[in-house]
Formats: sequence, C-alpha cells, structure tokens
Amino acid sequence: MSTEELLQKLKHPNPHLQQRAMWEIAENRDETTIPRLMSILDEQDTTYRRAAVKALGVIGFDAVNPLVEALLHSENVTVRGSAAKALAQVAINHPDTSFPAIGVEGLKTALDDPNPVVHIGSTMALGEIGSPAIDILIEALQSTDNPALAISLVNALTSIEDTRVVEVLRSLIEDESTDSYVRESAVSALSRLEMVSKFNPGER
Repeated sequence: MSTEELLQKLKHPNPHLQQRAMWEIAENRDETTIPRLMSILDEQDTTYRRAAVKALGVIGFDAVNPLVEALLHSENVTVRGSAAKALAQVAINHPDTSFPAIGVEGLKTALDDPNPVVHIGSTMALGEIGSPAIDILIEALQSTDNPALAISLVNALTSIEDTRVVEVLRSLIEDESTDSYVRESAVSALSRLEMVSKFNPGER
C-alpha cells in the first residue's frame, strides 16, 4: 500500500483502524513520509490532523528536527501548536530513550510563543519529557508573568517525580506576589503530591 493510501486511512473514524494505519506508516515509511505528515499539520479536518500528530509521535526521533523547525518558524499557529503536540507524542511513545536536546531547546524557546495553544502545548510536551526538562519548567515558572502559562507549568511539573517540585510549589505558595489562580493550582498540586507520597511511602 502506498504512503498516500496509508495517509488516507488516518481519516478513518474508527480509532483502532486509525491506530493500525499509524503503525503501518511508521513501519513502511520512506523519505516522503515525514514531509507528507508535516503537511497535514494545518488540516481543517481535526481528526486527520490529530492522527498525523500521533503518527509523527510513533515515528519518533527522526521527526524531531522538522517538528522543531515548524514549531519555531511556521507562521501558521495551527502548525506550531500541532508540532508541540507531536513532540509530546514522541516523548510518550519513546519514554526509554533520552529526548534529543534540539527538541528540548526548541520547546523551551516556544514557551515564549505569544499564542497560548503553542506555549501551553510546549509546556505539556516538556512535562512528558520529564526530568531532563525540569530545570526549564522551574525557570519558566519563576520568571513568567502569564497566569495561564504558570498554571500549565505547575501541572507539567506535578507530573514529574522529583523532590525539587515540592520545594518550587511551596515557595510559589508562600510568595505573596503570586497570582491567586496560580497559588490555588499550586496548593491543589501540592496536596495531590502529598497524597501520592502518603500512598507510596517508599518512593519519597
């Protein structure tokens, strides 16, 4: 089956068939596969676009360079947002391999993107990358004056198992200049973490 025929299968409403098509695309790819998937990232058809994002995630690290390029340089906000989500999918699909530095740096730069779809998508991707991205997330949280970004940074940090996260959340809560919504999300994130450590005492 040609790449084009496989790409058409990504439009299938049945998620199982869609998933199978993603794996087939990854296994049978040639030099045109990644560029073709990249070209779908601004599709109006949301199902098709999301499937392309996931397929790029399945392909993995070979897709990172073109995704970073799109994330930082596309003038189309949908493409930039989709590229951030695809980088998150790469991290989800390949958790046992260290994420390429160019991808981490690209996502760090994209935290300054003026569009919330892009900077919040990039935050979520850094959260999926986990420990290698923790310093970037902490630094961004301590320097941003954007409450919506700060809340998504809190959520991303909470998904990473690291003792520094608790310290950062506590200092955020104690700082009187912290935005009230950000403080609320830090309080609830901290109580979630404390509950988890209560149930898993060996993991402290």
